[in-house]
Amino acid sequence: MKRFATANWQGTGKEGKGNLTSQSTVLNKTQYSFGSRFADGIGTNPEELIAAAHAGCFTMKLSFNLSGAGFTPDNIDTRCDITLDPAKGEITQSHLSVKAKVAGISKEKFDELVADAKANCPVSKLYKTEIICEASLV
Repeated sequence: MKRFATANWQGTGKEGKGNLTSQSTVLNKTQYSFGSRFADGIGTNPEELIAAAHAGCFTMKLSFNLSGAGFTPDNIDTRCDITLDPAKGEITQSHLSVKAKVAGISKEKFDELVADAKANCPVSKLYKTEIICEASLV
């Protein structure tokens, strides 16, 4: 399985502008710029998309883990915060915060399945940065 996205950029890094398009066209010439990446400009940015990818991948992996252990999640909400250190030019952290409603599961079993999802979702495996995960049952 392969997926793709394209990026187009015009101009300098600071004054230029670009757009992103995904294979599914969910992103279709979606604007990004220095302002949307390093300030409060309109548009998306790579870190926001990385956060969405990690939150989505982790949440789906956790759902598979729960189902495989005999539990059906009623709801899983995951937030991912990506930290970019502009001085270093690197992403230094991915912080996952998950809240789940899962009937009949113990906190210990839930934490075990969360830890596995954190370590083994494909996006986590891609990262070479610190991954922090906070999880709670609601």
